[in-house]
Amino acid sequence: MVNPSYISPFHLAIPVWNLEECRVFYNTVLECQEGRSSSHWVDFNLFGHQLVLHYKPKNNDQNHHNEVDGKHVPVPHFGVVLPWQIFHDFSEKLKNKGVDFVIEPYLRFEGEVGEQATLFFLDPSGNALEFKAFKNPDQLFAK
Repeated sequence: MVNPSYISPFHLAIPVWNLEECRVFYNTVLECQEGRSSSHWVDFNLFGHQLVLHYKPKNNDQNHHNEVDGKHVPVPHFGVVLPWQIFHDFSEKLKNKGVDFVIEPYLRFEGEVGEQATLFFLDPSGNALEFKAFKNPDQLFAK
């Protein structure tokens, strides 16, 4: 079993059909530091995690959504759980940069166990990202 007191950075590789446009998006909009790259992939530091964009030709798959809190949550999606204030600062930066949210920043479970702020948006290749923050980080897995 993994020691729950130590959080390891994740490695996630995602497909993008427009590598240069996504490279600019992750660099300038999300302010991720670029790492190694080749003509078909590029590494980014996403809040201390290794995100790799891999070129894949565009397909015409339709995005799927599940109903959560009366909102259409894109599936699949990925993101990072941020500290409370960093989430709110990041959210404001995204708004100021004109990010088109799939789900605008909002508060879930207000006053309940697991109270959290969350938001969703798409990158230029249609990959859905969710960023969230827990009012009490110890409740990340609370029921």
